[in-house]
Amino acid sequence: MNSAAVLVIGSANLDMVFQCDRIPKPGETILGTGFSTHPGGKGANQAVAIGRLDGRVAFMGCVGSDAFGDSLADSLRQAGVDLKWLSRSPDIPTGTASIVVDSSGMNSIVVAPGANGCVTSERVEAVLSEAAHEVVLCQLEIPLDAVEQASKAATFILNPAPACPLPEGLLARCAVITPNESETAMLTGIDPATNEDCLRAGKSLLDRGVKNVVITRGAQGSYWVSSAGGGRSFPAPFVSAIDTTAAGDAFNGALAVFLAEGRDMANAIALANCVGALSTTKRGAQESMPTLLELKHLAGDLY
Repeated sequence: MNSAAVLVIGSANLDMVFQCDRIPKPGETILGTGFSTHPGGKGANQAVAIGRLDGRVAFMGCVGSDAFGDSLADSLRQAGVDLKWLSRSPDIPTGTASIVVDSSGMNSIVVAPGANGCVTSERVEAVLSEAAHEVVLCQLEIPLDAVEQASKAATFILNPAPACPLPEGLLARCAVITPNESETAMLTGIDPATNEDCLRAGKSLLDRGVKNVVITRGAQGSYWVSSAGGGRSFPAPFVSAIDTTAAGDAFNGALAVFLAEGRDMANAIALANCVGALSTTKRGAQESMPTLLELKHLAGDLY
């Protein structure tokens, strides 16, 4: 297999999804309306998103030597993801996530990393030295030192989720950073409630060395701030959302592969908005990732 256009370095989790009328308050117990399990993890979700779009993608991560790990590997493989750098831990179980989804499609998530903690900076360094990739895409569900090592790739995209303080050197190596609204507020101290706020927050990250900031804003779409110019809002297409669980992962995978394929940033963002929106029309994480045909149908002349 030729070197993948995108190398996703990140997490793989089994998602345990609880359906309920509303998300419980702290200390409260409520009755759910359904339960299911799904392959997930931000890294694996983003890799599957790329595979479903017929992109060339490899995934580097770690799962346990258990049934959950088997399930996750099967899901990645079925999406066409290269698993050359997926390792199996004999001692540490596969990562898991508990996801509560309310009747409007909003969610609350707790992650137990498990084997994701075995993704080390040394392994990342070895993989990056072995093969060249147009884009390396990372999140923050693996150890931060591994993410810092990944940022030394020629073109590095960081999805800073879940939010945490980031070293200045890491930010300075980001070709693109893609925080959502709450992550933007944590990183910058600015709530991106309006386009003007998005521009201010984006510029504060540019001042720290980031080349492009793409703030994802759910149903409002996304906002791009670039070191080459000002800010620009990209509205999301209207869809009937039923589950927002993996919308951010769908967006990030799509953005990475479209940039790797040579599309300009504006077109890549507009298409990624479509992919993210489509993912909310199905339940689950990896199962909700749209195909290239579905994207072409929604995007029309954008594609």
